[in-house]
Amino acid sequence: MEPVKQVSGRAYPWGAKNIDTDVIIPAHWLKTITRAGLGRGAFETVRAQPGNIFDDPAYVGSPILIAGDNFGCGSSREHAAWALGDMGIKAVIAPSFSDIFSGNAFKNGIVPVVLPQEAVDRLIEVAKTDPITIDLETMTVTTPFQDRFTFALDAFRRQCLMEGLDEVGLTLARDTAISKFEAMLDQHRPWIAGESNARTVVEGAGRT
Repeated sequence: MEPVKQVSGRAYPWGAKNIDTDVIIPAHWLKTITRAGLGRGAFETVRAQPGNIFDDPAYVGSPILIAGDNFGCGSSREHAAWALGDMGIKAVIAPSFSDIFSGNAFKNGIVPVVLPQEAVDRLIEVAKTDPITIDLETMTVTTPFQDRFTFALDAFRRQCLMEGLDEVGLTLARDTAISKFEAMLDQHRPWIAGESNARTVVEGAGRT
C-alpha cells in the first residue's frame, strides 16, 4: 500500500446519498480474481446514463469523490474499495459512511473523510470549478478560496495511511519481535511447536 499524506486535485461533485456497494460495483463484477480492471465496472449503472458525472471530461481521473450520507452501505464486499482505487480515487468525502466500507477503504489506502453536510455542500460547489486538498498532516480539507474544514480520523488508521502500512505491512514491521517470541517458545514450551521440534530442542539441550 502506498503512503497517503495528502490528496489534492479535482473532485467528483456528486453528493448522492445512500449509495450502496452494488451501485459502487455491481455483483456480476465480483467473479474476477484480480483487482485490476474493476474501475471499468465502478458505478456502472450510473455511467449508463447520458451526461453522468463519472464520464464527464472535466472530472475523469479525479482522485477525490464527494458523496452524501451513508456512503458504502449494503454488502461487505471489499470489491467496492478495490473498484474505487482502480479508477484512481484516493479519498471520499461524505457526512457519513457504512462502518464496513470505511474499514475496507482504510485497508486499501483510501481516505474516508467525514464532514458536516454544510461543508460537503460547499465543497461540491468548489469542486465544479476548482481543486480540493485533503491533508492528513493537518487533518484539514482546504480550497483555493480559503475554506478550511477539519476532520477526525482514528490515530492508528491515520498512521497506517501515512506510512503505507496494510495488515501485511504491519505484521512484517514486527518481524524481529515475532521471531524472538517464537524462539522463546521453542526453548520454554517446545511442545507447542510439535513433536519433531520438541525432540530437536530436547536433544540440543542434552548436548550442552
